[in-house]
Amino acid sequence: MFVALGDSFTEGVGDRDPRLPNGVRGWADRVAERLAKAEPGWEYANLAIRSKRLRHIVAEQLQPAVAMEPSLVSLYAGGNDILDAGTDIDALMRDYEVLVAKLSGSGATLVLFTGFDVKVSAVLEPLKRRNAIYNQRVREIAARYEAVLVDYWCFDALHDPRMWDSDRLHMSKAGHKYLAGQVLNQLGVSHSLKPANWPEPVKTGLRGRARQQWRWLQDWVLPLCGRKLRGVTLGDDLAPRWPAPVVVPRKGGLKKLAAGVRAG
Repeated sequence: MFVALGDSFTEGVGDRDPRLPNGVRGWADRVAERLAKAEPGWEYANLAIRSKRLRHIVAEQLQPAVAMEPSLVSLYAGGNDILDAGTDIDALMRDYEVLVAKLSGSGATLVLFTGFDVKVSAVLEPLKRRNAIYNQRVREIAARYEAVLVDYWCFDALHDPRMWDSDRLHMSKAGHKYLAGQVLNQLGVSHSLKPANWPEPVKTGLRGRARQQWRWLQDWVLPLCGRKLRGVTLGDDLAPRWPAPVVVPRKGGLKKLAAGVRAG
C-alpha cells in the first residue's frame, strides 16, 4: 500500500482534472497507477490537503497513515511554514524529524523531498536562505532514516516556466508528470513518463510581461494576501482526495475508479 502525506504539492494542485476528487490529479496519483501497472493489487491513499502546515499534517494525517500499515509512504511537509512570516526554521525541522521518525518506525519505505527554489518574485528572495536550510536538513534526515530522497531542488527541467501553473507556485500537469517519473526512477519502477518535447517559447515583449505580471498579482497574490489577513486557507473546507485505501485499477487507473464512484 502507498500512502501520500502532505499539502498541495502532494494533493496535486496545478494538475487540473474535474473527473477526480478535489478536481486535481498530481504526481502521487500517477505514481500509484504505475505501481499498479507493474504489480497489480497496489492500494493507495492520499491524505494531502492544500495549505496544510507541518503541525496540521502531524495532527491530521500521521495516525491515519500509520494505521493503514503501508509499505510505501511519501512525505512533503513544511513548504507552507517556510512562507509564513516568523517561522522558526530550527524548530520546524526538529518537528519534521519527529514526524519522519514516527513514519520510519512503521517499517514502510519512506520517500522525502527537498523543495524547489521557485522564482516567483524578488519579494520572496529573503526566503531563499530558509529554503536552503530546509533542504540541507531534509537531506541529512533522509540519510539518518535511510529514506528515499527525491532531490527536487536539483531538477534543472523545472526551470522551464511551462512546468509551473499560472500561480507560479504549483507545478503544472507537465511538472507533475515529470516529478512522477523522478519518483518512480528513485523507486526503481519502470515507466514511460518522459519530459515534454516543447517548441521554443514565443518571446514576450516588455508590455506583454507587464500584463502577465499584473494578471498574476490580481489573480493570485492579492487573493492570497486577503486569505492570510482573514486567517483562512484554500484547504479549510476540503477533505483528503483518497482518505481510505483504494485498490488502483491496472487498466483505466484512478479515473476509472472515480467514474465508478460517481455512477454509483
